[in-house]
Amino acid sequence: MDFYDALETRDPAGRERDLLGALPSLIAHAKSNAPYFAALLASFDAASVKDRAALARLPVTRKSELHEFQKAAMPFGGLNATPVSGLARIFVSPGPIYDPEGRGADFWRTARTLFAAGFRPGDLAINCFSYHLTPAGSMFETGLHKLGCAVIPGGVGQSEMQVRAIAELKPVGYVGTPSFLKVLLEKADEMKVDVSCLKKAMVSGEAFLPPVREALAARGILGYQSYGTADLGMIAYETPARQGLVLDEEIIVEIVRPGTGDPVAEGEVGEVVVTTLNRDYPLVRFATGDLSAVLAGRSPCGRTNVRIKGWMGRADQTTKVRGLFVHPHQLAEALKRHPEVRRARLTVGNEGGDDTMTLRCEGGGDADAIAASIRDVTKLRCAVVFVAVGSLPNDGKVIEDVRKY
Repeated sequence: MDFYDALETRDPAGRERDLLGALPSLIAHAKSNAPYFAALLASFDAASVKDRAALARLPVTRKSELHEFQKAAMPFGGLNATPVSGLARIFVSPGPIYDPEGRGADFWRTARTLFAAGFRPGDLAINCFSYHLTPAGSMFETGLHKLGCAVIPGGVGQSEMQVRAIAELKPVGYVGTPSFLKVLLEKADEMKVDVSCLKKAMVSGEAFLPPVREALAARGILGYQSYGTADLGMIAYETPARQGLVLDEEIIVEIVRPGTGDPVAEGEVGEVVVTTLNRDYPLVRFATGDLSAVLAGRSPCGRTNVRIKGWMGRADQTTKVRGLFVHPHQLAEALKRHPEVRRARLTVGNEGGDDTMTLRCEGGGDADAIAASIRDVTKLRCAVVFVAVGSLPNDGKVIEDVRKY
């Protein structure tokens, strides 16, 4: 069997219909059971949110704000619809940010991702994501269990002991960061221990660069990468086609202009915003802070879901100019007054010791009026320059800091 289940090969129109059809119930559930969403979505009728245009009108909740929400209303800021007594675990991510795990099987939806990477029932895998406080270890262990795999809970560290366990227990799969797999392989070489039993790897948590992928392949290990977060679980995963990352089947993803909730055109780089159908933690339009873009067409692997390019950097491009913070959402606020501007990019520089701001705009308009709007919102002066449509880089940046530090 090439696919985890029939959901992966659905007609795209049917998938869209199924996902959007679940929105009214999800939003009604969030409003009834999660105090944060009850307040945030109070003026929205859940029954009317049944297409992407209606979804795009809902406010965005930003991951960067979770810490403050949680400080105000422990432990989850009121975003959870299941009380603490109904959860399986509470994790502590850096921040600290508290992440709930419900009691359902494969809560984080990693089994599908692992299957795409070649893991199968009966496999023995060593899981080298951390089991201490943060959720990655549990995220992948529960997915491996759902697949029917046995797990060695390796965690991070104790490389010599882990190498001996690999040599003696002979797992066929590795789950963890690519850098720690490299550490284990180098330690095995140093110890002159055979770990050639490892044939497959699911890596995440950091960049999976081509030289590392090729080095693993040279040792007979096929490595695949995935993209997820501690709040949302799995978002997208690599398949044998090696062309972008295919979206998970139980989420709705939008790519929006950084600092806004406005969806961008297919292929344009923007911030990844996810709505998850998880009823324990029903995150609605949750802005991850990560940049990506939608790839055109379908994956050659046969899966019909949307593909994204993968992680392309951070959307939070906040910078400080002449002692004042300038945020992407401020630019968005100012430019809403000038719809004739199609795209814009603010470049922050320094000339002779003085900070400068130059806004390059695609489209027409009144440069003085645009500069006045920027000054009104940011309290800073800004030069405005018009450039040809399509000439600004497609990298998701709305603020570029070119000052030399």
